Amino acid sequence: MNRIRDFEALREAMAENAERPEGPARNARAEELLTEAEKLDIPLAVIEALGHQVKVYSYSSEKDRVFVPFARLLRMWDERPDDFDAHEAHALHWAFKWMTAGMLGQPHVPLASVEDWLGEMERRYRLAGYSERAVRAAEFGIASHIGDQARAERAYRAWLAADRDDMADCPACELGGQGGWHAGSGRDAKALELWAPVLEGAFTCAHEPHGVLARSLVPLLRLGRVEEARAHHLRGIRLVRPMESMREAYAAHVEFCALSGNEERALELLAERPAYFTDTGHPRSLLEFLAVVTLVMDRLTALGLGGREVPGPAGRTWTARELAGHARGAALELAARFDARNGTSHLGDLTRATMAARPLVERLPLGVRTAPAPPAAPEEAAAEEPGVPELLARARRLSESLRPDAPQAWAALALAAGAAELDVRARAELADNEAMVHGADGIALFEEAAALYARAGDPGEALAARARGAYVRALAGDTEAARETVDGLYDEVLALYAEEATGPRQTAGVLISRARVLMRRVHEGAPAGEAERAAREVLAFVGGRTGDDVRLVARGAEARAMLAELAELGGDLPRAADLFRRAAAEYTGAGLPWFAVEYEARVGALSQHLGEPAEAERALRSALEHGGACLEPTGRAQLHLQLAELIGARGGTEEAAAHALQAAHWADEAGESATFGAWGRHLLGGLLLRQGRWTEAAEVLESALDELSAEVHGDGALVQTRWWLGDCLSELGEHRQAAEHRLLAAGIAEHWPEQEDHATLAHLAGESLAEADLPAEADRAYVRAGELWEALGNPYFTVRALRARAWLAPRLEAGVPGARALMARASRVCGKALAEAGDPLEEARLTTELAHTHRQFGELLATVAQEREEAVAELERASALFAALGADGLHGRTGAELAAAALEAELGRTAGARARARVVLAAYEGADAADETVRLRRGAASRLLNGE
Repeated sequence: MNRIRDFEALREAMAENAERPEGPARNARAEELLTEAEKLDIPLAVIEALGHQVKVYSYSSEKDRVFVPFARLLRMWDERPDDFDAHEAHALHWAFKWMTAGMLGQPHVPLASVEDWLGEMERRYRLAGYSERAVRAAEFGIASHIGDQARAERAYRAWLAADRDDMADCPACELGGQGGWHAGSGRDAKALELWAPVLEGAFTCAHEPHGVLARSLVPLLRLGRVEEARAHHLRGIRLVRPMESMREAYAAHVEFCALSGNEERALELLAERPAYFTDTGHPRSLLEFLAVVTLVMDRLTALGLGGREVPGPAGRTWTARELAGHARGAALELAARFDARNGTSHLGDLTRATMAARPLVERLPLGVRTAPAPPAAPEEAAAEEPGVPELLARARRLSESLRPDAPQAWAALALAAGAAELDVRARAELADNEAMVHGADGIALFEEAAALYARAGDPGEALAARARGAYVRALAGDTEAARETVDGLYDEVLALYAEEATGPRQTAGVLISRARVLMRRVHEGAPAGEAERAAREVLAFVGGRTGDDVRLVARGAEARAMLAELAELGGDLPRAADLFRRAAAEYTGAGLPWFAVEYEARVGALSQHLGEPAEAERALRSALEHGGACLEPTGRAQLHLQLAELIGARGGTEEAAAHALQAAHWADEAGESATFGAWGRHLLGGLLLRQGRWTEAAEVLESALDELSAEVHGDGALVQTRWWLGDCLSELGEHRQAAEHRLLAAGIAEHWPEQEDHATLAHLAGESLAEADLPAEADRAYVRAGELWEALGNPYFTVRALRARAWLAPRLEAGVPGARALMARASRVCGKALAEAGDPLEEARLTTELAHTHRQFGELLATVAQEREEAVAELERASALFAALGADGLHGRTGAELAAAALEAELGRTAGARARARVVLAAYEGADAADETVRLRRGAASRLLNGE
């Protein structure tokens, strides 16, 4: 460590250390700085170093170390108060609040000592002339901690009644505590009402809204406001991740995951912070954390995953069941120590309630990547299992109505029934239905079913079963043999039907299987004529015969869909869409909406090709509605994705985001997180960005990047995701990270034929690098951007890149001369483009750019080079150019005039400054007084006129 030579260097070092992440490294540096302060032999230096140590300990996992430096500070105050300046005297009294809360969080500190300290705080605040507000807030903290409801209520009212002064906590922290009291007392709506200004950003501080976002999660779930809860989780977890001292808030996010069906996410969060299992510097937050760990592990055990390996205290591996036992024991032992100290059972009761909590939401989609929900633990067997007759009746009932869960019913029968328990007809049906779920391996089972149907006296159904087997053969690629088989079966069934030896249902079964085989041949390149005739024959046969027979309706609808598919293959998209619509309507009219899903989805795709987004949206919504609970997760994800894209394109950002969220969720459930899931998160992140929800968008986009790939999603998706993420991080002030993503995106776009995206990303990277105080790196990015803009023939952004470099130049080797050269070059680029401009609109745009260049050059000369005379000349040039633009240049002109006036005043040219002020007032004569720019500039001009 470099030796601290003077007080100013010490202060700079402490300021630098204060900006470091919370944790042991920052604490250790504070200890080193105290040692260096003691060497300076300046009492105030030691006081400030001790105060710095108090602060970093308080905001870390080593809160128990704060008492020693504070005791030393207090002794110094009592002995030599004149050594303290006003700032340090205030800081000393402020830290009393931390000491009271800190003692309360250490179970070895007797409650009497905490109460004595509260009295000491009250005495010293009174002597210093401070309000009782902070004292009563501290008393409220003690009373609520030990569960003394009556005292807490009294202290709460006294806290709110006392005057606010500069010893009161900031409004954000106060509202956080007040809302927490109401939430803990079951008044969730009131808590959220109090928290609203913090959540909306009206009041913030170093640790808010971090804490309030975490505290609000469970109340929001209890109130059913799940959309807000999800948003608060995504916002809040990003804020508390880097803050070691916020273990309780972090635990609240883990608890939220456990209570919203996101146990996998809870495990991911626990794995991110292994030190939280063992950090003992703040036992109260450790208790909160261990209680939540127990809750998560009990949830996993209840789901049948007690043997799963989970993150836990370092030094060994843990299963969920083992960690549940360890965390429960440690939490209850710690709670018992607090309760013994407090003389109540309050913390033990709260701890047991946390550990025993039940989920408030079955499964809440979060938008970030999550593993599929763990399977539910098998339920205990019913006292009396249904018998074979009941299982057979159920399977037949579901098959008769073409329910999608019929295959499961037949599978249950197959498990329960022996051959001797079923008659021939039932065995035929069982073999038939088993064949349907075995694909190519089911051909032999169809033959077995056919033989059994024939033995049961149903030759028509025997032919239909063989026809189904032929279709499966066609699906396996042997369409020629399948064609020969169904042609023979076709002749046989029509003969049987003519003799009234079989019914319409069996006959339609053979006809539809034949049409299916012929459709397969079309897909292999055969002419469409035979397939079309076969489909029309099905329609003609079932027409008028359907009655209440949903199977015949389904055959007709399927045949109509075949005609739709043939129309689509033939290029007649409007006819195809119409036929698919009619097929879907026939299914839904027959009470079979689950069969309509595929065809409505086809209508949606065709309508998009036809430029009919409203119809596409209608069809996709219908597909989702018709599928209901029967829709497979992958299909549900795809439909939501398409809707997200359609609705987002028409500007329905919030609804589109809801669909993108559902798409990502269902893709994860289907195990498709790396395909549809990643794309859904990509879309969701962009839609959240559009709404200005930067933190949520950043969380989602970072999650998307974990699985997006050029091979699956294309380079464009990777570039766009990093571009969006860079925009989010820039808004959040994370400029280094923003620059990283923008540069990575530019590196991909560098190889594209069109270079505008590359240029834009390089330019944005320059902005981020400049904001991150990396001037050399920023200059290189702007150089690249400028070269690209120039090659693209874009003078506007070429000039902007040059101006940006000019502002950086004084901080680099080029210095002020380099800045002059760059601004001059920017002016030349504008002038050349103006000379070549082809229309008035382009001339006006270039004139505006040139005016801004002169204005910025003037500002740079005034602020960096201290060349006021030259700066005034540049501002005059800017003013003249803005004036040439008329009304469009009004604000630009007055801004330049006011800047020049201020410089003239600094140069002692009062008359010139006032003349320019009068120009501004004249320019705004008759202007809208409600315009904020007008109001501010009139005020500035008036002050200049008055010599202020």
